[in-house]
Amino acid sequence: MEITSLTTYLIAITLLTLTPGVDTMLVIRNSARGGWRDGAVSSLGICSGLFIHATISAVGISVILLQAAWAYSALKLAGAAYLVWLGYCSWRKVIKKGTFAIANGETSRGNDFKFGRSLREGLLSNVLNPKTAVFYMAFLPQFINPAHSALTQSLFLAGLHFIIAMIWQCLLALMVKQAKKWLQRPRVSKVFDGVTGTVMIALGLRVAAES
Repeated sequence: MEITSLTTYLIAITLLTLTPGVDTMLVIRNSARGGWRDGAVSSLGICSGLFIHATISAVGISVILLQAAWAYSALKLAGAAYLVWLGYCSWRKVIKKGTFAIANGETSRGNDFKFGRSLREGLLSNVLNPKTAVFYMAFLPQFINPAHSALTQSLFLAGLHFIIAMIWQCLLALMVKQAKKWLQRPRVSKVFDGVTGTVMIALGLRVAAES
């Protein structure tokens, strides 16, 4: 890949990563739930999903999704349903428990961190995100040299995206950790949980409406 093309790609994925969206909201939400480890592992799941999108794009399944309207609509609806579910889970905490504490590494709610759950939530959030799927379907092929393996090149580009996204999202998790004392206040934590839940539900409904 030429330096110019690589630079263009890096700029594009950096802007995509920094743009607030579902993945950003999930990392913030989970960091508040179980500390920076929760956010970091969620980010690992999110970024691992990039390799799935890259593989799908490389093997040509993306063509099927783009040409079969029902398949793409099914993907969007699945993603929308998952976002609404995450939002519901946040609101359920507000209703049932009223508050949750930020882990100070190990808080009164530090046990809320579960590696498998955080990884699964991050992975599903990314894999079922139609915007990420479209980005890889439409954008990634522009940087693939037909003279070489499409899969190898796609995974390499996804690897670059992985590094940038992990750095940014782990920084977000650390920022949430720094705000733990403020977020531990019962009223603030209620509002925070309610806001993140509402945003996720709204994002899910918007995705569903666009299907």
